[in-house]
Amino acid sequence: MFSFLFKKEHHLESLIYEYLDALSEAQENFSLALHVCVENQHCEQFDFLTEQTHKLESKADDIRENIKSLMYRKALIPDSRGDIMGLLEAIDEIPRVFEEVLYILQLQKLTIPEFILFDFNEIIRISLECCDLLDKQVRIFFRRSGSIRELISKIDINESHCDHIERRIIMNIFNSQTDPFQKLQLKELILKIGDIADKAESVSRRVNIINMKRRV
Repeated sequence: MFSFLFKKEHHLESLIYEYLDALSEAQENFSLALHVCVENQHCEQFDFLTEQTHKLESKADDIRENIKSLMYRKALIPDSRGDIMGLLEAIDEIPRVFEEVLYILQLQKLTIPEFILFDFNEIIRISLECCDLLDKQVRIFFRRSGSIRELISKIDINESHCDHIERRIIMNIFNSQTDPFQKLQLKELILKIGDIADKAESVSRRVNIINMKRRV
């Protein structure tokens, strides 16, 4: 019986890493799309990268459903199922924000003003660094190797930094001579980008709680 359980858990772990890999690919396409966006968001490459981000998020959803199916075939003890599924569903909110950001740019045909360009690139860079740290934290958690405390602290610091940049960008937008309607569009975009670090911090804390429960 224990041998059977071990094999199922090994397959489950492989699926979880496959899921994380798909999300990392979605993040990479999101990052490339934003780089293209700053140069020329109306080009075909931006549309292609937006579609790729969507496809990879959908691929991750399919893998998550496979994980769910496997877990409910007794691959994990009942007490663990809810924690793991809740964690994966929380992680999945991040690539959904990637999609929403790209769709805002694509559908509203927004141009990033020069006066916020530096801070725009910074909030993207730090937000994606949060995602990289979270990916590392989650992998450490599932491998049961290494400490996650330092990573939690770094994500918290980055999230606070993103909040500061977000407020500064919005203040500069509304202090500018930009068209009032475009101000609202840009505010919506920046708040949505700010959600990336917020959600990464929230998931990081969830990982920490599950990790503490596992040690009890």
